[in-house]
Amino acid sequence: MNNAKTSSQDAGDDSGERIAKVMARAGLCSRREAETWITAGRVAVNGRVLETPAVTVTASDAITVDGEPLPGREATRLWLYHKPKGLVTTSRDPEGRPTVFERLPDGLPRVVSVGRLDINTEGLLLLTNDGGLARVLELPKTGWLRRYRVRCFGAVEESQLAALAHGVAIDGVLYGAVEASLDRKKGDNVWLTIGLREGKNREVKNILGHLGLEVNRLIRISFGPFQLNEIPVGSVEEVPRKVLRDQLGERLIEEAGADFSLPELPIKRRKPEEPVAKVGAKPMRAPNAKASAKRRAADLDHETERKPAPAGRRGTLSLKGGAAASGAKGQASAGRPAKTKAGGRAPKGEAIAVAPRRKPAPKGGRKGG
Repeated sequence: MNNAKTSSQDAGDDSGERIAKVMARAGLCSRREAETWITAGRVAVNGRVLETPAVTVTASDAITVDGEPLPGREATRLWLYHKPKGLVTTSRDPEGRPTVFERLPDGLPRVVSVGRLDINTEGLLLLTNDGGLARVLELPKTGWLRRYRVRCFGAVEESQLAALAHGVAIDGVLYGAVEASLDRKKGDNVWLTIGLREGKNREVKNILGHLGLEVNRLIRISFGPFQLNEIPVGSVEEVPRKVLRDQLGERLIEEAGADFSLPELPIKRRKPEEPVAKVGAKPMRAPNAKASAKRRAADLDHETERKPAPAGRRGTLSLKGGAAASGAKGQASAGRPAKTKAGGRAPKGEAIAVAPRRKPAPKGGRKGG
């Protein structure tokens, strides 16, 4: 076996590749994570623990990570994942929050994400088993447009959004050209469509905050040529190999070092984990993708939006039909107007005090004398 090469000159030898690049292409981690693992002493080549990522290896070198052989390289694959809110895009979170990789459906190989989405951002996240491809796709120079639907609290003019096409500097950070359009206004909120190519940390929120808007919902709907479409929340769909090759093109395939020479595995549509039914319960119905898509579309319009509370009305819940009820727990019924003492319905627009329901007497109980 050849010894690992550590000089900067040898690192450029055409006969080998940098160790971090080899680890990333094996789908074990990203290049940046690989470098961190190496400096932590978790990686060895030919039995010698590495201290620096400036090492070139060849196919004949034996690489181990945490004492385990490096997994064999697979054909390059890409998946589209509908990330829900509340998940962190990292393999391990020091704060113990749930992560994307803990919630992925069973059956996926080891994958890495193409870039990241904030914990409260939902929508399309690309996953791949090829760290080299992930690195290329997330670079701004690749030029792929990331498009978002954004709901914001506040008001904005079309002219302000149009000015973003020239870029903007905020607190010393220069953001490139942004495509922004006003879709509609609803109450004190506006819906926007934002397109950008850089993907800097919190870029959308920082830019819209500069315009006086507060983002309260952020959904990525596309990344380059790949669309979220009707993928159910929490589900994963694999991109067919032919489609992936056509969309990448020869230039990106070469830059990423993507490998399509290995046999292609069958494409499977993967569903999110379903809740476990209780013993003796009726069989659970399979989720309907079309129905889920309709519900998501309805959620965009009917999800609770942030509105300023009217003066003097704190603690009051406004109900349909103009009726108001106390916000105290157990003191109001939002779905049914109360009856008056005379047995009729209370007039619309009047405050209704609803007494809590009494629990029915248990069957077979002792009758009163």
